[in-house]
Amino acid sequence: MAADAEQMLSYGADWLHMDIMDGHFVPNISFGPPVISCLRKNNKDAFLDCHLMVSEPMKWVEPMRKAGASLFTFHIESIMPEGGPQELIKEIKNAGMKVGVSIKPGTPVDSILQFADQLDLILVMTVEPGFSGQKFMEDVMPKVKSLREKYPSMDIQVDGGLSPKTVDTATKAGANVIVAASAIFGSDDRLEVIKALRNSIEKNI
Repeated sequence: MAADAEQMLSYGADWLHMDIMDGHFVPNISFGPPVISCLRKNNKDAFLDCHLMVSEPMKWVEPMRKAGASLFTFHIESIMPEGGPQELIKEIKNAGMKVGVSIKPGTPVDSILQFADQLDLILVMTVEPGFSGQKFMEDVMPKVKSLREKYPSMDIQVDGGLSPKTVDTATKAGANVIVAASAIFGSDDRLEVIKALRNSIEKNI
């Protein structure tokens, strides 16, 4: 993983997007803080964008801080602590991490608007979370467009099914942070895929 991470950075990736799954919020289990910690030791300056697909994100704040996460993105559909999302946001910021919130394809944008101005990033899932290789869901693009209109300077991320064939749809809607896994790692020319994704952002944002 460290070698792949180093290659992605050398090919022009700005961030390393890490999916943490607990086997409860989503059926799959991936990895947790120990792997993030190892990655941090091998990539001291990398921006580690950690997407927490976990049931109780509050329990993960301190372990992710210790591991070296740069950005902690939680799902609004997960179990919130007493005090709600605002309390979780405060704890993440107090831990020295940037904070993002993610919404599933079926979750309305209205669910995050009351605290959106406290966020560094909003992630709009363009597939159902938990499984790689799904088809890009174009019908969630109105959410991206709506968020971009409301928050012109916000980092708006899309994740799921992004490739050189689908990225223009996302960037034209207003997404400026693109997550891609299968499109890159399944390609014989990873560098060209990253270039194509970056070019779409530069062209449309």
